[in-house]
Amino acid sequence: MFEYTIVHWMTFLAAAALLNLSPGPDIAFILGQTLRNGRRYGFAAMIGIWTGAGLHAVMAAVGLSAILATSALAFSVVKWVGAAYLVWLGIKMLMSRGDSFISTEGGSSQRMHSIYWQGVLVSALNPKVAIFFLAFLPQFVVEGAGPASAQLFLHGTLIIVVAAFIEPPLVLAGSKLGAFLRQNRRVGLWMDRGLGALFVALGARLAASTR
Repeated sequence: MFEYTIVHWMTFLAAAALLNLSPGPDIAFILGQTLRNGRRYGFAAMIGIWTGAGLHAVMAAVGLSAILATSALAFSVVKWVGAAYLVWLGIKMLMSRGDSFISTEGGSSQRMHSIYWQGVLVSALNPKVAIFFLAFLPQFVVEGAGPASAQLFLHGTLIIVVAAFIEPPLVLAGSKLGAFLRQNRRVGLWMDRGLGALFVALGARLAASTR
């Protein structure tokens, strides 16, 4: 069970690395929280994103992603909820006075939990990710290597494992830049404005997307 060739693994891992490096709401959210609040919050956001990605892996394994791919209504509902959530996050940043950039690393655990759940929603409410998993993972299902659902879940989980090698260094680098930004309230204000505009744009792009 789960017997694959070296070529299979090299192809999959290369594709998974490119997937994790591609810009999108997930990376934007992780780096945004790191810049605004520091390393601990960046890791909380990252783990939340991973949890959302794990949900997509489970959905692909049990076939729920197919519903989003084939049902216009289901796709539209998830799309608009996800777009509205991204826009809401963006508006909150646009209305900020830059206070988040002068916060300290030692924030409350309650706020970290909030950022974690925000990360889960940012990832889980993106139907394009669900459909991508459904289109991407089956390409690595090998006949005779095990049940298709188990193979889909395995490869979906491994995408998150690859992310564990790529995203933590981004958080550490972002925390150093964020520490510099938090020393200047005016710079922090404009960074909040920039991140807010980015999230509104990402929400608008998601709203305009089609299956």
